[in-house]
Amino acid sequence: MTLFQFQFESDTRRRQASDEDSTGSTARSERGSQHSSTDKMELELRGFTLIELVVTVAIISILATGILPMAKMIAQREKEKELRSSLRNMREAIDAYKKLFDEGRIRKTSRESGYPPNLAVLVEGVEDEKDPKKNKIRFLRKIPADPMNTDPNIPAEQTWGLRSYSSDANDPQVGDDVFDIYSLSTGMGLNGRPYRVW
Repeated sequence: MTLFQFQFESDTRRRQASDEDSTGSTARSERGSQHSSTDKMELELRGFTLIELVVTVAIISILATGILPMAKMIAQREKEKELRSSLRNMREAIDAYKKLFDEGRIRKTSRESGYPPNLAVLVEGVEDEKDPKKNKIRFLRKIPADPMNTDPNIPAEQTWGLRSYSSDANDPQVGDDVFDIYSLSTGMGLNGRPYRVW
């Protein structure tokens, strides 16, 4: 074997060894990069731990316990506002009827107190005795339902308690006329007063 051949074979072996090293390092780096990308995917797909879920549920339940009573109170306050408005409007209509009766614009009979005989008259209207054409005077567009009433099938007029002129305020009774109205609800207002005495 000549020196040239020996040197050629050594160079070839060195090149092969270096190729094997580079191929091995490339494979190792590919395996490493695959391993690190797999770790990244596992981290991305991981989800919540049990502790994180428990803490989240605890925070939501704490918030819910504070929000639900507040929401109920807001809804009750809105109903109370509607009750006040309905009571005021209907009482003003009853008083307007009485005023026109006293002025002689509503037909008088000897037995009448001057208050409307029922709530429907406030919507249907009565003839104006001083008007030559006898046009009707109306006091309400419609009878509002008691907002505290829970049964939607009851007609609006029947959701109210009626007090006649001859009955006592502490013991309201139905009679020949409607002197006042009140809620039939047995509930208690946010102000601590029963709805019946509003």
